[in-house]
Amino acid sequence: MNQLSADHESGELLSVSTGFEELVPAQSALDQKINAHFAGLVVRKDLVKAVKGNAIVPTYVLEYLLGQYAASDDEATIQSGITTVRKILADHYVHRNQAELVKSTIRERGRYKVIDRVTVSLNEKDDVYEAEFSNLGIKQVLVEPATVKAHPKLLVGGVWCICDIEYMHTDNARVVPWILGSIKPIQLSSFDVESFMAARRAFSTDEWIDLIIQSIGFNPELFGRRAKLLQLVRLIPFVERNYNLVELGPKGTGKSHIFSEFSPHGMLISGGEVTVAKLFVNNANGRIGLVGYWDVVAFDEFAGKKKRTDKSLVDIMKNYMANKSFSRGVETLGAEASMVFVGNTSHTVPYMLKHSDLFDELPESYHDSAYLDRLHFYIPGWEFDAIRGEMFSEGYGFVVDYIAEVLKSMRDSDYSDRYQEYFTLSTDISTRDRDGIHKTFSGLMKILYPHGEATQDEIREVLTLAIEGRKRVKDQILRIDSTMADVKFGFFEKSGNWIEVTTLEEREYPDYYNQRTRKLPAEITGSVESADEVAVGAAPKTDSDTGEVDKPLFEGHREFQENQRGVSFENLLLPYLKGATEITITDGYVRQFHQARNLMDLIECLAVAKDPGDEITLKLITVESTDGEDKLFKQLEFLGKVKDAASTAGIKFQVSFDPKIHDRSIVTDTGWRIILGRGLDFYQYVASDTFDLAARIPAMRQVKAFSITYLRA
Repeated sequence: MNQLSADHESGELLSVSTGFEELVPAQSALDQKINAHFAGLVVRKDLVKAVKGNAIVPTYVLEYLLGQYAASDDEATIQSGITTVRKILADHYVHRNQAELVKSTIRERGRYKVIDRVTVSLNEKDDVYEAEFSNLGIKQVLVEPATVKAHPKLLVGGVWCICDIEYMHTDNARVVPWILGSIKPIQLSSFDVESFMAARRAFSTDEWIDLIIQSIGFNPELFGRRAKLLQLVRLIPFVERNYNLVELGPKGTGKSHIFSEFSPHGMLISGGEVTVAKLFVNNANGRIGLVGYWDVVAFDEFAGKKKRTDKSLVDIMKNYMANKSFSRGVETLGAEASMVFVGNTSHTVPYMLKHSDLFDELPESYHDSAYLDRLHFYIPGWEFDAIRGEMFSEGYGFVVDYIAEVLKSMRDSDYSDRYQEYFTLSTDISTRDRDGIHKTFSGLMKILYPHGEATQDEIREVLTLAIEGRKRVKDQILRIDSTMADVKFGFFEKSGNWIEVTTLEEREYPDYYNQRTRKLPAEITGSVESADEVAVGAAPKTDSDTGEVDKPLFEGHREFQENQRGVSFENLLLPYLKGATEITITDGYVRQFHQARNLMDLIECLAVAKDPGDEITLKLITVESTDGEDKLFKQLEFLGKVKDAASTAGIKFQVSFDPKIHDRSIVTDTGWRIILGRGLDFYQYVASDTFDLAARIPAMRQVKAFSITYLRA
């Protein structure tokens, strides 16, 4: 029996109400599958918030406990487990403001179990190891050398532990009365690799991605494919040795969450607290720093132009990031810790591209091409929405400590050559660029396809993202260092077909992005002219006096990438609808509120652009909702409101239902036929918040991946 459970066997504990019984979410098909294949290794993610209360404790500590008592899909077991975990936290987790009470309890009982963060240091004078308990506030507690040898991370940064502490007072003032009876770091001791791989084969790629997203704590239904993959890139430092990652973006997007809460093998420190001695080696005593003990060292709040930095730290960091080694006097040492740098941006992406570069927010000492060239991937933090309550998952995900051990175990594997059966990288790509691409590709493959079974299209998707992340780094270096050679990023298929890879902001803001580099080719942007004509969905230029179009409207096919901004009905459709007196929209999915809102956005564009003296007939052919009478009633209510609103602007809105329609299109009486891949529903979820610009300005919203084709009769 677990030591903690022995303290909580009394029957009366089971009668304590959790206050959670009425909030039990229904299990999805994916949740049922997760429980079937990973029984006892997953937990319902909403339980963490339910039991945490005001305990300032990492998620992996809570899930360690939930994994022992509530890792089940049986509701009675879950309720009992929640009760037990709450009781354990109430009795044994040490709050700083209750430290004296806990110390008194230890004294009165003689021995007591606590959950606290423990840091050990060597007392060279007395030649003993001594522990310090962060919340309890006691120091100089003797620790056996065997304990330190078994858990060396106690020496650097501290580890959350379950400890038995004894109290024995003596008349000798030099003797500390606190005695460490036992100590157990909160982390999984082992796991079965073969059963993990076998279970992975039971899931499709989409299901597996959703499982990992739920394990991180998010609801996958509110994220697009690209957004999910970018979330998974945040995990690569845990699965790939010596991986250098940077993420800069707006506040509140969860940049540091994974590195502080997700794994007991990662350490998050403030960028301002970094020293050579703390990070690499203390030459005074020869003690190795954080990189020698942790799999991931993440620097929070790393951005800030005016931040003071240690030049010697920058130099040794450059060497470590490039060569995986650092010096201690005359001795050279190696380490495997991945380096992660996260920070906030204070400007928009187009502003940074127009006036400087995407590394503009970094401290001056790090705004250096030699340092930046060591980075393997730049996560575009501006693509993530600010974290909202509805984003958190109520489904099942891996107990954090379990998935952390899975990722750690795969650091020994190398998947970097898995694409070579199908693709060949451009010969333009340098060794350092290639290393960055390979490490990202290997890491994502280990996370997504640990069993080694991926299709050609799945491998293409991973390789493209890996190249994009390194390209973002290199393109910004080209702005900083004019001596750097331009690179053609992409790959060849075995057929010899060339696939060029671009970044999303390159497609959104080509004028600003390519100030230093070449113009984008037409096949990437959809342009028939040059890059200065292809801002996303840009309407053709017009003469300000006559309103006549200077150039013909674009005909052909365009692709838009997930998370792209700057797309609105005004620049995507309105130029093709102007002058039409009859417009027919065929779209089977105008049923829900956001879909009706999209339709209203289009009608608003037409209303503003039309002559007040003209009328337009707007016909919608759609499909009735089949999700019950309530949903059908709502659909008819939405469409009725659209009709009433449109009529005030001289737009006659007509609706007909056809259950057989499939293709989505817009046809005008001026001869245009527009094929819409997703119909009007190409925006990602946007909350109806009056104070959110994305809710008010469509061009500020992120889109789903979609295509559009313009045909002229």
